[in-house]
Amino acid sequence: MLKIDRYRWLKRMLDIIFSLCVMLTVFPIAYILFGMLIKRSSPGPVLFKQKRTGLYGKVFDCCKFRSMRLNDEADEVSATANDPRITRIGRFLRYTNLDEIPQFWNILKGDMSVVGPRPHMLKHTEYYSKIIDNYMERHWVKPGITGWAQVQGFHGATQTLEQMEGRVRLDRWYVQNRSLGLDVKIVFKTIYILCIH
Repeated sequence: MLKIDRYRWLKRMLDIIFSLCVMLTVFPIAYILFGMLIKRSSPGPVLFKQKRTGLYGKVFDCCKFRSMRLNDEADEVSATANDPRITRIGRFLRYTNLDEIPQFWNILKGDMSVVGPRPHMLKHTEYYSKIIDNYMERHWVKPGITGWAQVQGFHGATQTLEQMEGRVRLDRWYVQNRSLGLDVKIVFKTIYILCIH
């Protein structure tokens, strides 16, 4: 128990330091630059907030740079490869994962962590928890900007049940084997993947 508590404390300290660095340096520049391009691409706010499932099933507002035109299906239907709702700047933000920079605010608030299972839409949590065994185990830790499933190739939208089962299996493995060493490995692997993306 002491080992787990120490891990959680150290992980939270690293989350705060990491997210503060991003929010004080990268975020202001990204907000101004991408904000202008997002506003020019279509009417609506710069940031998009969506209800997602967090630690122990708690619901929180997940922040992203808006990559779609305003639509009534944003909270119901995941984006697809050639989704007509996605703007040109939105396509670039999604391809480079820069749309997720505002989630460092979620980390600073304590809703998310740098490393953990990616947070799913409420509709997906409700649906997949009924058809995938032990699905809710992935919520025993805070959701992350990146995770073990993502660095193993399960990133982006899932098109099949088999893909989601694979992602959940890797998420559960992370929950059962989490450590600071594994978190650092995932962060460096994420940076490597982004650099060669």
